[in-house]
Amino acid sequence: MAKELWQESASTLAGLIRNGQTSSREVAESHLARIEAVNAEVNAVVEVRPDEVLADADAADAALKSGATLGALHGVPFSVKSNLDVAGYATTEGTVALKDFVAAADSPIVDKMRAAGAVVLARTNMPDLGLRLNTESSLFGATHNPWKRGYTTGGSSGGEAAAIASGMSPLGLGNDIGGSLRNPAYCCGIASIKPSRGRVAQGNPSALYEMAINAQFMLVDGVLARNVDDVRRGLEVVMGSHHGDPQSVDVPLLGCPVSKRVALVPEPPGGETNKDVAEGVRVAGRALEAAGYDVEEVEVPLVLDAYFAWAELMTTTLGVLKGRLDPLLGDGGKKFLDLTYMEFPPATPESLELMFETRYRVARGWREFLTTYPLIVGPTWTQPPFVHGFDIQDAESAMKVIEMVRFVLPANILGLPAACVATGVANGLPTGVQVIGDLYREDLCLDAAEAIERSVGVLTPIDPRS
Repeated sequence: MAKELWQESASTLAGLIRNGQTSSREVAESHLARIEAVNAEVNAVVEVRPDEVLADADAADAALKSGATLGALHGVPFSVKSNLDVAGYATTEGTVALKDFVAAADSPIVDKMRAAGAVVLARTNMPDLGLRLNTESSLFGATHNPWKRGYTTGGSSGGEAAAIASGMSPLGLGNDIGGSLRNPAYCCGIASIKPSRGRVAQGNPSALYEMAINAQFMLVDGVLARNVDDVRRGLEVVMGSHHGDPQSVDVPLLGCPVSKRVALVPEPPGGETNKDVAEGVRVAGRALEAAGYDVEEVEVPLVLDAYFAWAELMTTTLGVLKGRLDPLLGDGGKKFLDLTYMEFPPATPESLELMFETRYRVARGWREFLTTYPLIVGPTWTQPPFVHGFDIQDAESAMKVIEMVRFVLPANILGLPAACVATGVANGLPTGVQVIGDLYREDLCLDAAEAIERSVGVLTPIDPRS
């Protein structure tokens, strides 16, 4: 039985449109119908304008017929997290306070997608200001995991992951300061890439304030999709310098050959790891061995030092910005921050200097380790996706959530790339891993993730109504 268009990958859709086997309008109509059919079950898409989508798709079809030069994703629809500017749409960031904050121009990553011929399809849900690991928005409500209703999709790009996993979008854009591209990919059984610092231009033209120091060091924009090939193609489109981001750089995606040694970390230090999660990491290790990688279970240095450097930088910035944030956050976001706020002494010039010295020491240790093991494969979360509300149930549950993301945070504080890929299903929910590499070696991360995917298979799209 032939697939419906919404079931196809972004790369396949681009080929079908380019070759005249379908049209951008037909692809858009298929995805709009899928949103109408299943979004009520997951609440992933929070805004869609069918007339505008179809008009843009028609324009893409007209450009194809005119013989215009086509971009890599010409005519392919994509969805956008609600904290990225899309001209004419509100950049709500999931909060009631910003529901009418309409952007006049696109963010750099959206600009690059449009330049590649892609068509904006929909806006997706997120927790208030992205400051929660569970996608429950004070403006739009909770997004449900398409694998199991009532469970989290992770955060903060949870609406993106749920939309992609359930076939409402083939490709999406999100961002990551503490796992927000990787957490949802893990929870929903899809793929993603957290790029190296500077690889993808970021920043919103609508921003009222300049980018905070924690975001300058640790925040990146990136791509989510159902398979690794689409993630790679999306990254190729959005990477590179842009006038809107003074930190963005042009670096080739392909680097020099290195050894195929992999450090496998089924159970990271600093807390407990669920047995199904650890087995998912070992599944990835076996897949890599079969693909010719030299895999060794080994402890990565300075994991907790990296975690505490991340926590101190986040806490310091949030403390400074508290007056700006409090009026924008809903009750759930405020409660999560209250329950997880780490009590560091008030920041001083001396404490900030020591914090950045620690970050540099950790970065040096990881760089040395990565010369021996160019790839590190371990869990994204060390526990399965939790039920809605668990993260703000009480202080103990909130800190358990923070503990389960401890292996996510080194890539943020160090600016390293990390690809996510699914490894199977346990108790009705996906398992998966992240593949971490050295700076600007997304190519190595994606190659290894693709080898894992070839062994395990692609788990989505799935029907959340089943």
